[in-house]
Amino acid sequence: MKNVALNDIHTDLGAKMVPFAGFNMPVQYAGVNAEHETVRKAVGVFDVSHMGEFILKGEGALDLIQKVTSNDASRLFDGKIQYSCLPNEEGGIVDDLLVYRIDEKTYMLVVNASNIEKDLNWISKYNTFGVDIKDISDRTSLLAVQGPKAAEALQSLTDIDLSAMEYYTFKKGTFAGVDNVLISATGYTGAGGFELYFDNEHAEEIWNKIFEAGESFGIKPIGLAARDTLRLEMGFCLYGNDIDDSTSPLEAGLGWITKFTKDFVNSQNLAAQKENGVSRKLIGFEMVDRGIPRHDYEIVDSEGNNIGKVTSGTQSPSLQRAVGLGYVSKDFAKEGTEIFINIRDKKVKAKVVKFPFK
Repeated sequence: MKNVALNDIHTDLGAKMVPFAGFNMPVQYAGVNAEHETVRKAVGVFDVSHMGEFILKGEGALDLIQKVTSNDASRLFDGKIQYSCLPNEEGGIVDDLLVYRIDEKTYMLVVNASNIEKDLNWISKYNTFGVDIKDISDRTSLLAVQGPKAAEALQSLTDIDLSAMEYYTFKKGTFAGVDNVLISATGYTGAGGFELYFDNEHAEEIWNKIFEAGESFGIKPIGLAARDTLRLEMGFCLYGNDIDDSTSPLEAGLGWITKFTKDFVNSQNLAAQKENGVSRKLIGFEMVDRGIPRHDYEIVDSEGNNIGKVTSGTQSPSLQRAVGLGYVSKDFAKEGTEIFINIRDKKVKAKVVKFPFK
């Protein structure tokens, strides 16, 4: 197990530490519901330093990114970020990721912790463009400061006007007295906020200054459990649950990041799938009857016939009801459709709803 740079701080704060993607990570501090509400109503800090970061540099950097990702990275400009995925050759997804354009020949890719080695090998396999690829994951810390009060809580630490930063843009500058911090107007919570990338050696200093600056705003440390409930309420996909090597981006509702204006890995087959339609779709659902859906629970129709499976589910802290995501046959994907979740051999009624859940 690897430790993040702030491991001792999390332990001292009484965090429950669990193995996650090869790292010891804080899953919760005060409790999932309290942490969830802190992010929705005020501001919280997640240590997500387990995530992977690659720097791609060279004349052919954009060409390589265009080849391996589904979205159209030619639309990026300096300081702009794009959500995308790495399609595999069989119609599934190697990983989902963020693409940062630093300059015309330099990009940063941010990938999921469990897929760092897999993604690096996959991208390198297609690197016929002479691109220099550096994995900077082990020396990079990443804090996500999320919530409606995030900009106010952080503003005293930088000259960059945080409130003026548009969603999915970034700036590099001085933050908490540290040079060359990348401040990104992104997050995985739907609550607004920023993600901060910097070298490990500055982790403790930056963490402490964030909490000093945010004290009057009610800032709290937040674990991965609340990160999961927050992203699920928004309907954001989690790799390994809702998308994986066997799920098509079109099945997963990610057609908006799948652009057929260029040639990319498996683009012809995915274009044919778009033309012919998919046989199953990722849906959001809420429980009508009492019960909490869990990953891999069977989804059935009123007769008990299997029509799909749950990929993510929880009792939503904000909504006070159980919600989930799952794949179902396309005939059952329409909003308002009655479905049933097989919970301990009992059919429990649910209905298809749009996400974000409300």
